[in-house]
Amino acid sequence: MVTIKTEEDLKIMREACKIAAETLNIIEKHIEPGITTIELNKICHDYILSKDCYPSPYNYKGFPKSICSSVNDVICHGIPSAKHKLKQGDIINIDVTAYKGQFTKEDIDAFLKKSPKGYFPNFFQGFHGDTNRTYYVGKVSPEAKKLVEVTYECMMKGIATVKHGSKIGDIGSAIQKYAESNKYSVVREFTGHGIGRKFHEEPTVLHYGVEGTGMTLKKGMTFTIEPMINIGKYNMKILKDDWTAVTVDGSLSAQFEHTILVTDDGYEILTLA
Repeated sequence: MVTIKTEEDLKIMREACKIAAETLNIIEKHIEPGITTIELNKICHDYILSKDCYPSPYNYKGFPKSICSSVNDVICHGIPSAKHKLKQGDIINIDVTAYKGQFTKEDIDAFLKKSPKGYFPNFFQGFHGDTNRTYYVGKVSPEAKKLVEVTYECMMKGIATVKHGSKIGDIGSAIQKYAESNKYSVVREFTGHGIGRKFHEEPTVLHYGVEGTGMTLKKGMTFTIEPMINIGKYNMKILKDDWTAVTVDGSLSAQFEHTILVTDDGYEILTLA
């Protein structure tokens, strides 16, 4: 069911989204050759907890870390690891979600000690804010730079279609047209999603499709737009860890994500830095 957010809901949700965006600002300073993805995970985890929030990915459906770190041909859901050091010329996507509600860092610490493998419960009446960015590690190739720039523009072109009364298919259509005009492909298997009290809720937001089709958007709806764009074909596979999605042909993949609110006359990007 699609939920319409009240002003009281949005007050908390805006705070969650702000902290998620701040986390990406902070982590950018640490992305350099030689750092491991588990170190990046710890920096994000500690910052989110310091803001009386919980990192939503942690133990969500068994995901073992607090962020997703997806490097080069990893499309999404890369698991941070002490073995994975960033190299000059890599591109890396950092995906963070903060859960803000009626709790403190002390509440979270107590929860983690009691149930370290359990997903954070929803009885704290919280809201999630979800965002990601793709970063350069040092100097990258012109090929990688163009992919990242086009992927960001794909997201923004999708966002630009959002307004009360528009169709959800407009989003995917705008993204697909721009990606394919640059000879790139759009990943099909992963989508944007509704977000609020639940990490993932309705509606499903495809990043490809036909203009003028699908659900009619209404003021107060909140969802993510998060296109994954590949240099090569859009086909993907999941690695043996049951999480990491990679391009079948080994080509580079990039992604950007914002949490969006539908307004009377357009949209509000809740996860702006």
